[in-house]
Amino acid sequence: MFANHQPIVPATIPAPNGEYAIEAQGLSVFYGGFRAVKDIALKVRTRKITAFIGPSGCGKSTLLRAFNRMNELIPTAHAAGAVLYHGQDIYAPDVDPVEVRRRIGMVFQKANPFPKTIYENVAWGATINGYRGNMAELVEQSLRQTALWDEVKDKLQQSALALSGGQQQRLCIARAIAVKPDIILMDEPASALDPIATLKIEELMRELAQNYTIIIVTHNMQQAARASDFTAFLLMDSDRAGTLIEYGPTRQIFTRPTDQRTEDYITGRFG
Repeated sequence: MFANHQPIVPATIPAPNGEYAIEAQGLSVFYGGFRAVKDIALKVRTRKITAFIGPSGCGKSTLLRAFNRMNELIPTAHAAGAVLYHGQDIYAPDVDPVEVRRRIGMVFQKANPFPKTIYENVAWGATINGYRGNMAELVEQSLRQTALWDEVKDKLQQSALALSGGQQQRLCIARAIAVKPDIILMDEPASALDPIATLKIEELMRELAQNYTIIIVTHNMQQAARASDFTAFLLMDSDRAGTLIEYGPTRQIFTRPTDQRTEDYITGRFG
């Protein structure tokens, strides 16, 4: 639990001020003595899709994982600064990182279904979080939200590993939303998929953004332009730390960037 704090607002209730779901304030992330990202300041809008773009090694995935304390699973990692979720700093010493990760879910680059049935995959997170409702209804609802129900409703007791790559990724998204998060982080969720499966993931993100705040890391400029509402461009600084160069509405970033480095990256002059 978030001890000694006001209760965090459930995903089914609008955020206190509505406009922003999460905010980084002077955020730096270190691996041992190496600073991977530095002094990040940005506000992520509620129920919008925000894309992190930039060259390999500029800290996009590190920044993404800082938003639900996943970096802490690496023994040498630590963060400085603050990440405010509904006004509460998730890095405060009395905050439970497990609760943070329940509220702020993660979908990884490579689909990682458990070697269990489709049903068990979706039910797993809810089960370990003590869900006491109708599990069959929750599983169906989660699969419907990810446009997977009609494809698997007669296969729920079959292994999730038998699904196609695109279906496995949508199953992992269903597993993430079954625990009723507020925010969904996606680290290049379509990079291993074919173009048709990629478009399905993008369409799914658009549907989910009606109820969830989504932050996605992508190397695909077309995907960022198509799927996101806001875009943050990161670049490695002279000290090799990832730095936020520009952040704003996607249309502006892709058509009228204010920084020449943003335009150079988007137009393929480097990266």
